[in-house]
Formats: sequence, C-alpha cells, structure tokens
Amino acid sequence: MTQSPTQSLTNEGVSRALALAHALADAKSRQDVRAAMRCFHPDMTLEAPALGTVARGLDANERTLTAFFTSFPDYEVALEGHAVGDDALVCWGTVRMTMTGERFGVRPNGRRAELPVFIRFTFREGLIASERFCFDLAELCAQSGVSTDAVRATLFTEGK
Repeated sequence: MTQSPTQSLTNEGVSRALALAHALADAKSRQDVRAAMRCFHPDMTLEAPALGTVARGLDANERTLTAFFTSFPDYEVALEGHAVGDDALVCWGTVRMTMTGERFGVRPNGRRAELPVFIRFTFREGLIASERFCFDLAELCAQSGVSTDAVRATLFTEGK
C-alpha cells in the first residue's frame, strides 16, 4: 500500500489538528472506540512504544483500542499543552488509568495510576494519520504494584 505524505500544518491546519487531537482525547477518555475511529485516516498507524504495539489500518486500530480499554477501563487523558512542527503536532498532558486483568502477566493492585504522557500526531487528508503515544511503563508498573520486568517479559517475548 502506498501512503500519501503527511500534510504540512498551516495556521488553519493547526486549528484543525488541535481539534482532532482533543476530539480523540475526549473519545478515548470515554472509551468510545467508534468516535475515536472517526478521527483516523484509513492508513492510520498507532504506536505505543511502552507496550510494544504498532497498529496499522482501521481494523488493527479498532482491535488495539478495544484491547487497551479492556486493560485500562477507566482510561482518561488530559491534554495540557502542544507544539507544532512543519508536519506534526505534539501534545503533552496527563493520563490516568487503572491496570486491570492479567493481560500483562501480573496481578495489579487496582489503584489508578497518574502519568505524564506525550503524543506525536501527523495528519493526512484532514484526519489523524499517525499517533505515537509515549509514557513511562516503569512508572505505570510502580503505581500499579507490579514488576516492570515481569510486564516487559510478557510484552516483549521472543516470537511475539
């Protein structure tokens, strides 16, 4: 599949990009996968390096978000600032979420974690073309009462 280049962010484009980033944050804070999907370009790529995930395309993004909200059913993000480059928007803020279940190979303590986050977005055809969602996995694990090594072993096993 040939991907068209990301669009440059003009002054008008920055307003649209910020509106999309906030719409996505709101949708995710409600765990509303359908609303989140409306923000995405068909070639959307979602990366979460801390979790070792990369989802490409709408179907993969829908599955990834659904799994994420199963693990973090009270996920909430507040975007507090942003910076703009020629073709990207970076937002930063705070995420609050409770690790649940045993997806990560551990039994979390059930406490809600609060972490700084930064998110890099690119855009294509008026929609979000990529999101790189970055947070500190070790801090999430510490606040959730679990071993970072155990979580990493589950997330980053050979042959995954």
